[in-house]
Amino acid sequence: MHAMQYDITLPADYDMGIIRDRVATRGHLLDDFPGLGIKAYLMRERADGSPVNQYAPFYLWASAAGMNSFLWGPGFQGIVNDFGRPVVQHWTVLAYDEGPAAASAPRTATRTRRPVPARLDPAEAVERSLERHLIEAKTDGVVARAVAVDPRHWELLTFTLWADEGAAEPNADRFQVLHLSAPGRTGIAPGRQW
Repeated sequence: MHAMQYDITLPADYDMGIIRDRVATRGHLLDDFPGLGIKAYLMRERADGSPVNQYAPFYLWASAAGMNSFLWGPGFQGIVNDFGRPVVQHWTVLAYDEGPAAASAPRTATRTRRPVPARLDPAEAVERSLERHLIEAKTDGVVARAVAVDPRHWELLTFTLWADEGAAEPNADRFQVLHLSAPGRTGIAPGRQW
């Protein structure tokens, strides 16, 4: 499974209602997209205390074929046409679990990105993240949670969907969830992805 995200940072005075309207009119188009586990349509804005106005969709792809179909098809081309070509970040998913609020619609999401220090054995860093993941996925309010790694940049990522405002996480980026497309969510195997 692959995690993918692109951050589109917008001007400080950008009307974020444009992003809300975009998601309201187009979000449903991926509600049955083949190979997609989850797409969370995320936004954060300066008016809510964010350092930036940003549209930052986050994906969990159940298959590489689905991800490729999106990136090289009309879906991603719409982003390129409207905002230019963003950097597409991607990670290999290490674990995914549903939380106690799995039946709820997510309202917020948090994302943390941490480097794996060069002095630390990468396998040990992954194990520590997986141990934390198992505990944190059981936190009240968690809809779903994933942990992933980018071995090119040695970065660990955690992504959590919350039914409410969610727990305070140090150094986490917090987003509003405008819509959730989840055509393959029930097919995502829980736990470690190997």
